[in-house]
Amino acid sequence: MTEPTHDEAHGGALGARLNWLRAAVLGANDGIVSTAGLVVGVAGATADRATLFTAGLAGLLAGSMSMAAGEYVSVSTQRDSEKAALALERRELREQPEAELQELTQLLAERGLTREVAREAAVQLTERDALRAHARVELGIDPDELTNPWHAAWASFLAFTVGALLPLLAIVLPPADWRVPVTVVSVLAALTLTGWSSARLGAARPGWAMLRNVAGGALAMGVTYAAGALLGAAGV
Repeated sequence: MTEPTHDEAHGGALGARLNWLRAAVLGANDGIVSTAGLVVGVAGATADRATLFTAGLAGLLAGSMSMAAGEYVSVSTQRDSEKAALALERRELREQPEAELQELTQLLAERGLTREVAREAAVQLTERDALRAHARVELGIDPDELTNPWHAAWASFLAFTVGALLPLLAIVLPPADWRVPVTVVSVLAALTLTGWSSARLGAARPGWAMLRNVAGGALAMGVTYAAGALLGAAGV
């Protein structure tokens, strides 16, 4: 008999992959869009290469640090909540083991097992590792795979930086007349790619993800360029 084969991720593996994907995609998209909007806006007011580079680099550094700090704080809060929930569960298991066994039995029964099978499964899971059983079934937490704020922070930092480098280089390397067109085309192509990649890795349809990425980036660049052009024309 041949073993069934498939490549879907399950349980904690899927959750971990989606967390990394979320941080990386958000970081890259934000780096591309925010930096592109910044440099295109400045390009609407001035063609000075040094000014464009300074604005783009400042946006890259500020944005990458902001994304990293935001992810660290957010994921740290999630991790603290997970640890607090595990501590409470550990105390309840110590103080009222029979009540916790009944609770685990009920949770398993609600998932479709008969009462007798649920009870037997709860007993076996409790004897093997009570905390792990309750953490996974009751809380949806893997005690060995708690969220890591440093991983999320570094992922966001690096993703934002890589994303921001594209519009920064696109706006300063070409000749003056080609800077904005090259930046716009490069950014829209990159957003198409990140939208497709995020959808494929998340097992979703890529069409809508690509469309919203491109539309958001185009809108951001259009608004900031118009604002920069108006300010440049006014001599501000």
